Amino acid sequence: MSLKNYKNTSFYLVISVVVLAIFRLILTAAIPLLDKTESRYGEIARIMYETKNWVVLQIDYGIPFWAKPPLSTWISALSFETFGVSEMAARFPSFLLAIVLLIVLGKFTRKEGTSFYLPAFILLTMPEFLIHAGVVSTDSALAFCIALIMISFWKAMQNEKYTVWNYLFFIALGLGFLAKGPIILVLTVPPVFLWILLQKVSLKSIYLKLPWFTGLLITAVISIPWYVLAEQRSPGFLDYFIIGEHFKRFLVPGWKGDLYGSGHSQPLGMIWVFLLAFAFPWIQIVLYKLWKERKTIFKDKYVSYLVFWLFWTPLFFTISKNILHTYILPVTIPIALLMVHWWKNYEKKNTLLVIGSIFPAVVILLFFGGFLTGKLDYYMNSDKYLIENQHIDFNKNEALYYWKDKSYSGQFYSSGNAKTVTNTKEMDSILSLDTKLYFVVLNKKKKDIPKVYLAKMKLLDANFKSSIYLLKPE
Repeated sequence: MSLKNYKNTSFYLVISVVVLAIFRLILTAAIPLLDKTESRYGEIARIMYETKNWVVLQIDYGIPFWAKPPLSTWISALSFETFGVSEMAARFPSFLLAIVLLIVLGKFTRKEGTSFYLPAFILLTMPEFLIHAGVVSTDSALAFCIALIMISFWKAMQNEKYTVWNYLFFIALGLGFLAKGPIILVLTVPPVFLWILLQKVSLKSIYLKLPWFTGLLITAVISIPWYVLAEQRSPGFLDYFIIGEHFKRFLVPGWKGDLYGSGHSQPLGMIWVFLLAFAFPWIQIVLYKLWKERKTIFKDKYVSYLVFWLFWTPLFFTISKNILHTYILPVTIPIALLMVHWWKNYEKKNTLLVIGSIFPAVVILLFFGGFLTGKLDYYMNSDKYLIENQHIDFNKNEALYYWKDKSYSGQFYSSGNAKTVTNTKEMDSILSLDTKLYFVVLNKKKKDIPKVYLAKMKLLDANFKSSIYLLKPE
């Protein structure tokens, strides 16, 4: 590539990264919290902010949420403290983590002689990373911690003297326990161990390169106190979280012990389909390059390190049926680092940039197309507009009810005031109240409501999923 083309490429990278980062920030405010996962974690953070209970997570008032540690909830609740309760405030910490990670990777890859913006471009054009660069999710914090652990370990192995990276390894490990629990060890220790065996790194070197005593003390101080307090204030948490979430969830198909939903049962090996789909197009390019270099990849310490990092997570989840596409988020980082490492060897760089731009370009067109046509609100998987458009005043004898099950977005956007009606007896009870009653029903469940009650319901608004009615007693 000529110098002129290289400069043009660098300009394209800078503009693309800036545009995508701004667009992703806009999305944090323009799109309501979506059901079920995102609005669930948003509601848990809102309850934490409201109740000031920073130890026991609650999925509803007085109902503990044992499924995840608190890191992502803490940072969303702190964001509410700073900016007030909104979807943007809920998502901003995740967006900030993504930006910090992109900066770290840009500095980390300077030795490759490529643009500071190249790893950011690759990641922001990868579906999984772009989606999570501003989503209320435990996976964003987990991926951030895994990236810091893996990069810190590599940097520690390369330096003769202790630097901030040597201690950041243990800090990230402690934060990882608070992000998603012991799974942080499962996703980082095996690839590091395999790399150590392959490269025949001596145990003495491992011992000397990291401040183990001080470091493990730092990890313990960061992570252990919350686990102790959580079990003390909510007995049963450790058994459910350690045994249920870390063993039964992954080893028992359709696990019935899930207190907060149902298992996401998938065919065995589905994680690889997720990888190919949600890391497009970069995973395909990396796989092709690895195949071409298959005879030499394990002779290169850096490449082999990234390969173990990349493949361990999907290999581990291959045996599990209870998986989500979000599980591949941590491996988007080694994919990007491998692309950067080989970037100089690619002849058709401009073609790669164009192909990489396909997914974000489609997302941008769909977003603005939906916004301009007015269809965006209708197709959002959220009850935000159904509720907010009615201007329900819960302080003035007005109430919101859901038929059978209330949505997490309904809880969030009603500030926890949404209630449920599960049978006709309860329906008769609320109809006897001297209250203005708003009633939300999933469109597919409307047929389950007896006709006598349907006759009393006045349709106010609807989207593709739900409808909101005004209940008018006779």
